[in-house]
Amino acid sequence: MPGITMLSILPLIGRTDALFAQDIDDVELALNLWVVQSRFLVLGGAGSIGQAVTREIFKRQPKKLHVVDISENNIVELVRDIRSSLGYIDGDFQTFALDIGSLEYDAFIEADGQYDYVLNLSALKHVRSEKDPYTLMRMIDVNVFNTDKTLRQSIAAGVKKYFCVSTDKAANPVNMMGASKRIMEMFLMRRSEQIAISTARFANVAFSDGSLLHGFNQRLQKQQPIVAPNDIKRYFVTPQEAGELCLMSCIFGENRDIFFPKLREEQHLITFAEIATKYLQQRGYEPYLCRDENEARELVRTLPAQGRWPCLFTTSDTTGEKEVEEFFTEEELLDMARFNSIGVIKNAPGYSSELLETFENKIHAMRAERQWSKDELVSLFFELLPDFAHQETGKYLDAKM
Repeated sequence: MPGITMLSILPLIGRTDALFAQDIDDVELALNLWVVQSRFLVLGGAGSIGQAVTREIFKRQPKKLHVVDISENNIVELVRDIRSSLGYIDGDFQTFALDIGSLEYDAFIEADGQYDYVLNLSALKHVRSEKDPYTLMRMIDVNVFNTDKTLRQSIAAGVKKYFCVSTDKAANPVNMMGASKRIMEMFLMRRSEQIAISTARFANVAFSDGSLLHGFNQRLQKQQPIVAPNDIKRYFVTPQEAGELCLMSCIFGENRDIFFPKLREEQHLITFAEIATKYLQQRGYEPYLCRDENEARELVRTLPAQGRWPCLFTTSDTTGEKEVEEFFTEEELLDMARFNSIGVIKNAPGYSSELLETFENKIHAMRAERQWSKDELVSLFFELLPDFAHQETGKYLDAKM
């Protein structure tokens, strides 16, 4: 994210102050005490949120911090970034380029496995991942079954606490990504009777890898037009805020708690097109609104030299776009008094063992036969989530610029 810092992100997403600053200040001494005497395993630790969480732990001098991620390149950059900014700690800091679903990861856990806290930040997070049945099955495997696998391993190893990141899209989900995370939460509830768990639902992480905002950086570097929806409003947090929320939930969340940011619709909702406009202005360009993709691709050859950047702002018509962002449902019990800027959903261990086992068995049978359809997977989701408001338009983001 060249040139992108927390201070430069905040004006782009319509804020002036860091969201959790007061809450972090209030618990800093206790947070430091917990971290310095604890052993941490961070899974998916080299993605945008994983790196932010890893930094929050590292700077508080943990006794042990092991980081696992499937991306070798991202692991390398994580280490370079930490060494170049935070330096070194006395504790055991190591990184491992491993696939959580692999035999090698299992061997790694069996060889060590001694952690107080396991934080799982690995996920397939894109709504577009439901465009084909094969990517969708991998999303189920990563978001649901790898989570349950690492939960079982944590229980066997005597881990004190397991944290797994969720998403705001898990509240009244309309797409398969959000629904997979809601199902993941059910699996967490089942294991919460054997190990303390907590999670967090939070907003879009501004300029995280693969996000539309991260794409703005890519488009400028590659001299390409910027495209954004002008009718979709979203909540945003910075990568550092995402890391802080995850660590707060991990350390201070009680069993089955779900943390979320207290963001208000009238203050914090903003469209992608608005952010694109502010982003370009921050970099010295005025947006030039184009009629279509062809005009945008043509004008990018000449307009930037004139201080203008071609943009295509359109209405959204793709599968899975949720009209209203929300962090909790009407049925969930909230604690809004414990923190200044963090809300807490208080959960009873509500789940159906029979439904979860049926879901597992049917998915395993499909995988064994190496044959399944998207319709079959959607139907399975409906069995667990009868109120799943899946919106299928037949159009996907991969068909757009």
